[in-house]
Amino acid sequence: MWRDNLPPVRGKLLRDQALAPYTWFRVGGPADVLFLPKDEDDLADFLKALPEEVPVHFMGVASNSIIRDGGIEGVTIRLMGGYWGKVEPAGPHSLFARAGALDLAVAKTAAKEGIAGLSFFSGIPGSVGGAVRTNAGCYGRELKDVANQIEGITRSGEKVRFEAEIAQYGDPKIDFSYRHSNFPDDIIVTGILLTGSGDGDPAALDQEIAEHQLRRAETQPIREKTGGSTFANPDPPGTPNQRSSWKLVDAAGCRGLKVGGAQVSEKHCNFLINTGEASAADIEALGELVRARVLDVTGVDLRWEIRRIGRLKAPE
Repeated sequence: MWRDNLPPVRGKLLRDQALAPYTWFRVGGPADVLFLPKDEDDLADFLKALPEEVPVHFMGVASNSIIRDGGIEGVTIRLMGGYWGKVEPAGPHSLFARAGALDLAVAKTAAKEGIAGLSFFSGIPGSVGGAVRTNAGCYGRELKDVANQIEGITRSGEKVRFEAEIAQYGDPKIDFSYRHSNFPDDIIVTGILLTGSGDGDPAALDQEIAEHQLRRAETQPIREKTGGSTFANPDPPGTPNQRSSWKLVDAAGCRGLKVGGAQVSEKHCNFLINTGEASAADIEALGELVRARVLDVTGVDLRWEIRRIGRLKAPE
């Protein structure tokens, strides 16, 4: 069996590892194998030697994911902590963040270095690598506004680099749209070069971050077992008469709606929460029920912003 002949690594390989403790929802089954690579070379060497037929998945802090109850097939790669959490200055008004760096750490490092234009990261839950696929953003700014280069590793272990939308020349370009990017699904993001908008006063930037954090605490269920926003808004920012997902969910009478141990947050109804005993199936079923009710009442087909990955649990 492939699990008995895994390539040597300098990081950690954990078989049948429970994934729920690694996720914000605190639900989900185990990974067949969980790989915690020490650094980029460790990850690249492992992928080069891993048989092509073995499925590979990746995760950060899983703030924007529901891992299903049957767990994840193949190898799950988690990029967090240590090497993967580094954020460092990288030239005028720029930072280089490894994929596992928390978005809040990006904002705080930018403030310390006096780099304006990156404080919005303090309002995004999760790690910066996960922000690439959904073009994450808040408070009027998105990743596309500040991303210059994105580094990654292919399934075959090749290191690659992409220019982001704002670049004028160079390597292959990544295009971003509202809560979406065309970043290849089979490439693992390993780092991002971020460029702010100019010089800023560190104290003023710290205050901006504090205000963002206070706003989140007042309006979102951040102390619950939850994820990020469940559904993308139907309209991109700036659209006349822009519709908000939470207002549509509320209009459909879904505030406080429950399925098993999962509930639509009373505080902000574009968030689902695990009240304590929810399964991943409960949370996903609740999301689908909300989508169906919103479609029936408003005619809007909400799009999941949260990833749902892994196997459904086999019936007992």
